[in-house]
Amino acid sequence: MSLMDGWTKKRNGMDEQEALDKMAAGGPPDQELSEALVNFKLSVHAWSNAELSRPRTIAHGVQRRSWRLAAGVALGCALVAGGVSGGIYDRHLRHEAARIAADAKVAEQQRLVAAEKARQDEEDLLAKVDSDVSRETPSAMEPLAQLMVEDEVQK
Repeated sequence: MSLMDGWTKKRNGMDEQEALDKMAAGGPPDQELSEALVNFKLSVHAWSNAELSRPRTIAHGVQRRSWRLAAGVALGCALVAGGVSGGIYDRHLRHEAARIAADAKVAEQQRLVAAEKARQDEEDLLAKVDSDVSRETPSAMEPLAQLMVEDEVQK
C-alpha cells in the first residue's frame, strides 16, 4: 500500500462513494459535474500511482561509464607510452654519453702518444745538434791535438 493509495481511497475518513453521496445530498447543484470531478480525481491518482510504480532506467549512467572507461583506457595508454618512451630516451642518452666518453678517452690517448713522440723527436734533435756541435777538440786546435796524441803514443 503506497501513500497515494490511502489518499485516494479515503478522504477525511470517508471513501469515494461516501464523498459522492455527501456531495449529492448537499454538495454542488450539478450532480454530473461532481461525478466528473471525482472521476477526474480518481484518474489522476491512478495515473500518479502507475507512474510511481513503473520501473525506471537510467539512460545517462551507461554513457558516462563508457565515456569514463574510454578516458581511463586512453590515459592509461598515454601513461604506458610515456614511460616506455622515457626509458628509451634515457637509454639513448646514456649510450650517447658513453660514446662521447669513449671518444674523449681515445682523443686523450692520441694526444698523449703525440706528445710522447714530439718529446722523443725533440730529444733526438737535441742529441743530433749536440753531437754535431760538440767535438773533442775544436777545429782550430786540431793540429795541436794531433801532436799531443802522438806524444802520448811515443811514451
